[in-house]
This record gives sequence, C-alpha cells and structure tokens, in this order.
Amino acid sequence: MILDSHCHAWRRWPYDPPVPDPDTRGSVEQLLFEMDVHEVERAALVCARIGEGAFANEDNNEYAAQAAQRHPDRIAVIADVDCSWRPEHHTPGAAGRLRETAERLGITGFTHYVRATNDGWFRSEEGREFFAAAAELDLVASLAVAPAWQADLRAIAREFPTLPILVHHLGGVSARRPSFESDLAEVLTSAREPNMLVKVSGFHYHSARGWDFAYDDARPVFERLFAAYGPHRLCWGSDFPASRHFLTYTQSLEVVRSYADFLAKEDLELVLGGTLARVLETRRPVPVPSP
Repeated sequence: MILDSHCHAWRRWPYDPPVPDPDTRGSVEQLLFEMDVHEVERAALVCARIGEGAFANEDNNEYAAQAAQRHPDRIAVIADVDCSWRPEHHTPGAAGRLRETAERLGITGFTHYVRATNDGWFRSEEGREFFAAAAELDLVASLAVAPAWQADLRAIAREFPTLPILVHHLGGVSARRPSFESDLAEVLTSAREPNMLVKVSGFHYHSARGWDFAYDDARPVFERLFAAYGPHRLCWGSDFPASRHFLTYTQSLEVVRSYADFLAKEDLELVLGGTLARVLETRRPVPVPSP
C-alpha cells in the first residue's frame, strides 16, 4: 500500500516561468495519472491558493474538494487556511475561517504555511484558538514551518495531544543553510512530542543541488529523522507537480523505496503508506510502539 502525504493540484499552473500547457500541467487528472502509474492508492492533496493574474488559484480549496467528491477513495483534501501568501495570514478570526472551511468543504485537514521568521503567532491567543478548533474538528494539521518555529510547535503539540501534526519536507531543514545542524537539532527534539510527524518529502529542497538525484546529502537527514521518529511517524510524499522542475514522480518515490537501505521491509511499508493511512482514517496521532 502506497499513499502520498504531500502533493498538489491546480486548475491553472501557478509558477514562473510560464508553461505551454498551464491548464493541464498541474491538474488533478495529471496527479491521478501519476498515482495510477505508480500504484499509489490515495493522496493527501495539499491546497495552495497561489498564482497571480490569469494564473491565480483563489479557488484551489474548492477545486480539490470537487476532485475528492469525484474520487473519494483517492483524494483527501488538506485545505489552504490562512497560509503566508494570503492577506488574512495571522490576522484576527483564524479559528472562524478554519471552521467555515471545514464545514463548507468537508475537508480531512488543513495546511498552514508560515514565513521563515517566527512571529510568535502560534503562542498567541489567536493561534491557540486556531489549533484548538483544529483539534475539536478532528482535522489533520499539515504545516510548512521553518526550524525557528519548532519550539512553539512543540508547545502546541503538548497542549493539543489529539491533533496529528505533519511537518513538511524533512522538517524544513536545508543543507544550503549555515544553520543546518542547529536546525536539524530542533526538528529532532520535536520527536519527543508523540503527535508530531514528519513528511519524507522535498529531498530536492534540502539538497545543495536540487537536481542531483538520489540526493546523497539529504538521505542521511532522513536516516537521522528515522532514528528519532521511527516509521510510525514518517510519511512519504512526492511534492508533485511542484517537484517536476527537479525530479520525476518515480524518482520522488524511489529515493525512499530503493535508496534508503537502513529501512527494514516493515519500516518501508509504514513510511510509504501505512502510517498516513492510519492518520487519515482515525484523524488521530499514530500510537508509538513501546521499545
């Protein structure tokens, strides 16, 4: 069983430079095609209401929800709520906007991208109300946070222990930053919180050379995350189609399936799908087995 914890789809391709096929390159149909080819049963579709002008995707939450209605066994909607590119980002009323989105679209979870600099919002009354609403609504939290946010995120995890928190792309650490070791230390420290999980995705963002498959400088980070979190709190993700500039869907899968030689067969099965399947099914953190 393979499940994709992190992918996207857009009605219009949102990125520069312009492409010759903007109406299809990032479509749900393209995603489903890749899933079929690679025998991926289900995907958590992380919405991103991005793009400008004729290529804006203001309706990305609705686009994903419509796809989930057509393919309820294939697509789980992770709605964009107050992400950093939104004008309402970290303004009053976040909890209400989350509730409205969840009730209107029937989402599985939400994504919340923040800026690199920690503005303290997670620890604010507004931030705590936001995550309290997420826990009450039985949503999955899919968060794009830089390591500077990890300490505050640990506080949220402790306050709302029933909320599963999935941190994007190897915890947001990068070999390109001088702060790499201290950044990674923050992400590893967060393994103490049993409801925090990490997406095994975005190797191309971590690597000093994003095109250099099979990411020899990123796989050791995966191994250190595995040692800290274990397979029950790691979830593979493709980052398709945003990743297309760097690697294929096949490569996003094989960097884990074929190159992570430290994973036993049962570990690999959990990372590639078993862990995410349980989180999506229960909307609860995965119990960590006793040693």
